[in-house]
Amino acid sequence: MSQGDWKIAIVGAGIGGLTLALALRQQGIAVELYEQTPELREVGAAVALSANANRFYDKIGLRKEFDAVCYAISTLIYRDGRDGRVIGRHSGEPTYEDQFGACYWGIHRADLQAVLSKAVGMEHIHLNKRLTDLKDSGKEVVLEFEDGTSARADLVIGADGAKSLVRRWMLGYDDALYSGCSGFRGIVAPELLDLLPDPEAIQFWIGPHGHLLHYPIGKGDHNFLLVERNPSPWPVREWVTGAEQGDQLKRFADWHPAVVQMISAVPTSQRWALFHRPPLGRWTRGRVTLLGDAAHALVPHHGQGANQSIEDAVVLAAKLAEFGPAAFAEGLEAYESLRRGRTRKVQFASISTADVLHLPDGPAADVRNARLGNREEMMHHLGWIHDFDPATQVPSERQGGTWL
Repeated sequence: MSQGDWKIAIVGAGIGGLTLALALRQQGIAVELYEQTPELREVGAAVALSANANRFYDKIGLRKEFDAVCYAISTLIYRDGRDGRVIGRHSGEPTYEDQFGACYWGIHRADLQAVLSKAVGMEHIHLNKRLTDLKDSGKEVVLEFEDGTSARADLVIGADGAKSLVRRWMLGYDDALYSGCSGFRGIVAPELLDLLPDPEAIQFWIGPHGHLLHYPIGKGDHNFLLVERNPSPWPVREWVTGAEQGDQLKRFADWHPAVVQMISAVPTSQRWALFHRPPLGRWTRGRVTLLGDAAHALVPHHGQGANQSIEDAVVLAAKLAEFGPAAFAEGLEAYESLRRGRTRKVQFASISTADVLHLPDGPAADVRNARLGNREEMMHHLGWIHDFDPATQVPSERQGGTWL
C-alpha cells in the first residue's frame, strides 16, 4: 500500500485536526476530517499561539494569512491584581521572534479555524458527523455517525477535543478531573478599556484567590479569562453552567479599576469549569490513536492547549510518513514515545501554575514575585516550552535573553 492509497480519518476539525491534515499533506498523505457540528465553529473566545507551535505555519507558507488576523504580542507583564503594581515586565531586545524564531500571536479562534480550514479545503471536511461508535476489525476501522452514515479508514485519529468521544471509546468511561477553579471569559473592544495600562501586552493580574489573564487579538480587542478558586466541588455534570451579571465581581470588586472595568465590560451569562484529564499510559488502541486535548487535556494557565495539539500534529505526521502504512503501529509507538513525556510535563506545569499565581500574601508570595521579575528565572520557567521545535524534538539554537 502506497502513501496515496492510505485512508486516514481525523475525528474533529478543530485546531489539532486541521493542523494534522495540513501536516500530513506536507508528507504526501491525504486525509478526510469528520466534524460533529453542522458548521465550523470553535468553542471559546481566542487563543495565543506561541513559537513552539506556530513556526509550523510559517514553514508551510501561511504567515501572510496569519499576519492579517493576528496581533503580534511583544510584552509579558505580571501585576498585583489589587493595586496594579508591576511584579515583572519582560520585553525589549531580543524580541520574542528573535529569541524563538516565530511570533507570539493573539487570534480569535474563529479566525484561526477559518485560515486552517481554507488551507485544508472544505471538500475534505465532512460536517454534521457526530461519532457514535468505532469498530476496529484489525484490518480497518468503521466510523459510525449519528446521522446513520458510516466511513471506513485504515487509521483513525481522535482530535475531538477535551470531551473526546474517541478517548471515551478507548477507556470505556469519562475520566475528566475538575481542577478546583472556574472562570469567566470575554472579548472586549479596546475603546471600553481606557483604564488599561500596557494594552499591547499579555498580562497576568494575580492575587490570593484568583487571577485575570488577558491579551490583545486581531485588531486590538482583548480576550480575557478571569479565574477563581470557586466553587469546589463543581456542582453540575456539565462543564459550563449559567451565571448572572455580577457573579464575576463577587471576589474581584475591590481589585484594580482596570480589572473591574474589563471583567464588567461585556455581559456575563456563563461560568466555565476548568477541567483536565490524567495522563494516559497509551494513546493508541489498535488502529485508533489520540491527538491534542483528546490525549492530554490541560488547564489554560500556560496557554498551551492549542499549541500542544499543533506540536502533536507535526510529530504524528512525520512518524506516519516515516514508517508508512505497512508499519503504522511502529509509527504510532514512535509518536507516543516522543510526545508523552513532554505533554505530561506541560500538563503538570499548567495545573501547578494556579497554585503559584494564587499564593496568599506572605514570604512564599514574595519569593514568587522575585522570580516573576527575574529574567533568568523566567527563562528557566517558560523558555523550555517556547523554544521547543517539534520538527527536531530539541530546543532551537537561539541563545540570549528571554521575553517569555
